[in-house]
Amino acid sequence: MADQPKLVVEQFHYRRNKLHCEGIQLAALAEQVGTPFYLYSQTALEQQYRSFDGAFGNTPHLTCYAMKANSNLSILSLFRRLGAGFDIVSGGELMRALRVRSDPRKIVFSGVGKTEDEIDLALHHGILQFNVESGAELEILEARAATAGKIAPVALRVNPDVNANTHPYIATGLAENKFGVPVGSVLPLYRRAARSRHLRISGIAFHIGSQIISTAPFIRAAERLVELVRTLRESRVELRYLDLGGGLGITYGEEVPPEPAAYAGALNSIVKDLGCTLILEPGRAIVGNAGILVTRVLLTKKGRARNFVVVDAAMNDLIRPSLYGAYHWIHPLTLHRRRTWKADVVGPVCESGDFLARDRVLPRVSAGDLLAVMSAGAYGFALSSNYNSRPRPAELLVRGGEFRIIRRRESFPDLIRGEVAKCLPSA
Repeated sequence: MADQPKLVVEQFHYRRNKLHCEGIQLAALAEQVGTPFYLYSQTALEQQYRSFDGAFGNTPHLTCYAMKANSNLSILSLFRRLGAGFDIVSGGELMRALRVRSDPRKIVFSGVGKTEDEIDLALHHGILQFNVESGAELEILEARAATAGKIAPVALRVNPDVNANTHPYIATGLAENKFGVPVGSVLPLYRRAARSRHLRISGIAFHIGSQIISTAPFIRAAERLVELVRTLRESRVELRYLDLGGGLGITYGEEVPPEPAAYAGALNSIVKDLGCTLILEPGRAIVGNAGILVTRVLLTKKGRARNFVVVDAAMNDLIRPSLYGAYHWIHPLTLHRRRTWKADVVGPVCESGDFLARDRVLPRVSAGDLLAVMSAGAYGFALSSNYNSRPRPAELLVRGGEFRIIRRRESFPDLIRGEVAKCLPSA
């Protein structure tokens, strides 16, 4: 038997040297549906959600899945069925949540730049809470609520100036970041909200970043928030909800992030005496390791300085390696006893930054071989694009021995939908 790569979740496993997702052999599936495609284990999704939500036990809380990580309707429908609410950052995400019959009273609207149309839509449907990130946004929200004859539930998102020790592009809790309200501005803004006939103070929020693999930054942020809540209460600002955001990391390579129970225990120990209902916003922690990207080798190329494995997936399908320098394990769908070599795994896109892995020790694969890019369930398809006029891949969901295509592969008509082939008259 060939050496078996280490896999993070049990739903992805080798049987007779063939990679399986639950009861489905993936090489056979690839021949049936074509490549590239994203594939998710429904059992892993369910287990990860229940593990996270259950970690908070009897503490009053609402788990609002952060839809930006993966917003496929089938996955949203699954989480809604499990009791989840949703953390949204756009009107489109609100419409997705409503499409799967989410209770609007379980929807939290975050984001620094909500448009008037998006605010109007959220007010119309009666969402749980707007997480407001500036004084200017508070003014806009108040005006739109007044126009609609509504009262908008408001939580200020505080920027606690805490270093989350993550990639700069996904750090959101430092003073230099665009997110949130500085601590010194919080009390004046709450007092302003309290005077308004069209705003109702609902809670307070923070979110310090993503892919955080230690409880320490969460603890520092929660301690600052607790101190702030007590100061607010001394000024008669009462809060019902304490939104602790998300950001818990996963294992991509060698990281060892905290288990949900350790994460919940650390936060509960700090906020338990405040008497607030907690709002949690996990995304990556639930979906990240439940999904993979399957791709086919087109050819191999030995260069003067590097070796290349050219595959049919590219940076437009999975941009995390190009954007963040992110690491994803890449495993063959069929194990063989082959010699290894060091190579870059690259796609067909016309960019030198189009890679899925660099300087990676891999088996000596050949054209037609199939590879799995692991831990691709979060920010994989969600960040995909049509760059180079490449159709986006299919998405599949597996449970047991069955699979379902939950997004069909795009076609050329999909690529040009909404365009017209007519220019303006020449002078």
